Amino acid sequence: MKKTLLLTTISLMSLISFSQKKTTTSAVINFDAATPLDSLPKAVNKTVVAALNLTNGEVAFEASVKNFSFSNPMMQDHFNGENWMNSEKFPKATFKGNIKNLDKINFTKAGKYIATIEGELNIKGNVKPVSTTAQINVVGKSIATSAKFIISLADYGIELPKIAAGKVSENPSIKVTAKF
Repeated sequence: MKKTLLLTTISLMSLISFSQKKTTTSAVINFDAATPLDSLPKAVNKTVVAALNLTNGEVAFEASVKNFSFSNPMMQDHFNGENWMNSEKFPKATFKGNIKNLDKINFTKAGKYIATIEGELNIKGNVKPVSTTAQINVVGKSIATSAKFIISLADYGIELPKIAAGKVSENPSIKVTAKF
């Protein structure tokens, strides 16, 4: 009887802790390096893995660099090349962080919440601290999130060639959306 009760308790605790972490394999990242001179340096990646821990506020995402899709194939080649993302050597970009105002967000109550996010963004092996705000929309058991980061390409070892001057933003935006 004691063994049955112990096993039941452990199983229930595992289920409770598991249900507090939400994951998806279909989060989306929109990369936008457009400028007034060129509106084409934009890409989307629809196969991003994202995780959200409702208990401790940990957030994370991981994107395969080669899965960013540009409308112009030549831009996609440049993006994956050695001078830009060098996707052969650095196949993934990651973010790991935390919701700093977790006490202001009720994941069990429908509503829109603003979260303060701080963490580290890893691009090309360069890890830099980043912070932003995210919108969290809770509807029933569904949680939708959206956050936007503005980064400096130089911080991540990406140098624009002189030919791209003015055509590609040195401070592109990265918008991450996920539905859990």
